Amino acid sequence: MQRKVFRTGNSIVVSLPKDALDFLGITEGSEVRVELDKERKRLIIAPAQPEVSVIGEDFARQVSEFIERYRPALEALAK
Repeated sequence: MQRKVFRTGNSIVVSLPKDALDFLGITEGSEVRVELDKERKRLIIAPAQPEVSVIGEDFARQVSEFIERYRPALEALAK
């Protein structure tokens, strides 16, 4: 499929077809990853994968202890 490159404000834009966006689950405001394949002279656009955060055992233990210690207060605040 061929698309046109155009200017909007100070940006250069390529419109993407709705069926491709729907297939990838990309909507307005979604973050995407753009990669340059120099060998094949291609841009690759894909949905951005959320970064996975690793929580250390010590931190997880501290959070559990905090919740147990202050459970009544936390439940009261949740109401």
